[in-house]
Amino acid sequence: MTDTTRKYIKLAQDYVMITLGLFTYAFGFTAFILPEKMGKQFVLRTIIGASISTLFIGVLQPMFPQPIVEQQTFMNVILGAVLCGLGLGVVFTHGGSTGGTDIIAAMVAKHSTISFGRTMMYCDVLIICSSYLLFHSIDKIVYGLIFMVIYSVAADRVINNTRQSVQFLIISKKWEEIADNINNVAHRGCTILDGIGWYTKDAVKIVMVMCRKHESVNIFRIIKETDRKAIITQSNVNGVYGFGFDELKVRVKKHDTERATNATVPNTDKKE
Repeated sequence: MTDTTRKYIKLAQDYVMITLGLFTYAFGFTAFILPEKMGKQFVLRTIIGASISTLFIGVLQPMFPQPIVEQQTFMNVILGAVLCGLGLGVVFTHGGSTGGTDIIAAMVAKHSTISFGRTMMYCDVLIICSSYLLFHSIDKIVYGLIFMVIYSVAADRVINNTRQSVQFLIISKKWEEIADNINNVAHRGCTILDGIGWYTKDAVKIVMVMCRKHESVNIFRIIKETDRKAIITQSNVNGVYGFGFDELKVRVKKHDTERATNATVPNTDKKE
């Protein structure tokens, strides 16, 4: 067998294994990931994200043959982790994915209360630790773990900042006008509470509004334009769940559901 023949056989083997690997990936994605309803848009954005990230890496890699901060490995790991985490957080916030372990993290975050960054960190820590079997380098594992911790925290920070909510309590004589403007302009719901001003002993109406943190400036503007004398309190809330906000991810036990169902069924066996 000539060298040329061996070369073509090796090339054919590579293509066969690449095809097998792609089939395995496609099977795993369609058989296990897609049935969990991640949605066609997420799949499309994942494909686009993976393609664009590969393109950017290919274009940018020749531009940086050496680290920007030379002879400062620890500093490069920190800076790289922060930038990677911020970038991935922006991608995930807008419904995208890079095609890596963030797919698993997105699926877990959708069905549980575990954060996106924490799930991604768990997956990647296992991968990094198992790399010792190949490289036998403790230094690389330590740097990899430091990268993953900072990377996941930065991603979570970006994601959580977009989901932070605030609560307003507004006391004003123009409460009806304020509530209408918040409904029509800010497109947020309001709840009207009854209260008593204890100094004057007069009845007052309190407008309660919950919105995303980035919407709070608009709420303040609406109140200021309507009634400059309004009394306003703003407080951060740990979580707002329901229509227009986050989905409550709590598993209901089967026997609790059956108990609640049975409680609503009237007892027809009772004798009159």
